[in-house]
Amino acid sequence: MPLLSEYEWVALQLSLKVAIYTVLWLLPLGIFFAWLLARKQFWGKSILDSLVHLPLVLPPVVVGYLLLITMGKQGSIGQWLDNMFGLRFSFSWRGAVLACVIIALPLMVRAIRLSLESVDPKLEQAARTLGASPLKVFLTITLPLTLPGLITGAMLSFARSLGEFGATISFVSNIPGETQTLPLAMYNFLETPGAEMEAMRLCIISIAIALASLFISEVISRRVKRRLGTQ
Repeated sequence: MPLLSEYEWVALQLSLKVAIYTVLWLLPLGIFFAWLLARKQFWGKSILDSLVHLPLVLPPVVVGYLLLITMGKQGSIGQWLDNMFGLRFSFSWRGAVLACVIIALPLMVRAIRLSLESVDPKLEQAARTLGASPLKVFLTITLPLTLPGLITGAMLSFARSLGEFGATISFVSNIPGETQTLPLAMYNFLETPGAEMEAMRLCIISIAIALASLFISEVISRRVKRRLGTQ
């Protein structure tokens, strides 16, 4: 008897796909917003900070509903993207990625921002006095020193994406093979009489993947910190 049925394997593969794409999109977004909030002073900074962290305190269903009315096929932005580029997010795995990006953005930004704030500005100033451009300073000094935060943010976002439920089901529904991730498949099993064992299997798999992500993040971060001499 196989460990997982084909139905469960499809849900697991889709969850991993969504989580990986989420992290890939979040890395540049997280670096940009973290740098902006950590290093720049501008009017409206507190407002931007609040907006970035808003998904942490909003019910995920609210995020999903807002995405539906803006990025859905009939939404103000979604309709334009569909007409201009044929790009659809609602009822698609791309929409699941978009929902996870918004939900996990605060975790990514927070982790990178903490690392950025711990970088000694004197190192960057020394590089600038030697003639290095701001971009070169960022790429060769600032970014490598924030690597532990990047790793932590990436793994936390990956784990959070695997567990996302509310925003996903509100925005892209629960379509097997297209938008049905592990949490949505678990929800189906919980609603099906006699499917408790299947739900338990997916629960155990979800816990195992989340724990593995956190463990790997901790191990890699410690090694990187030792190499950088910050631990």
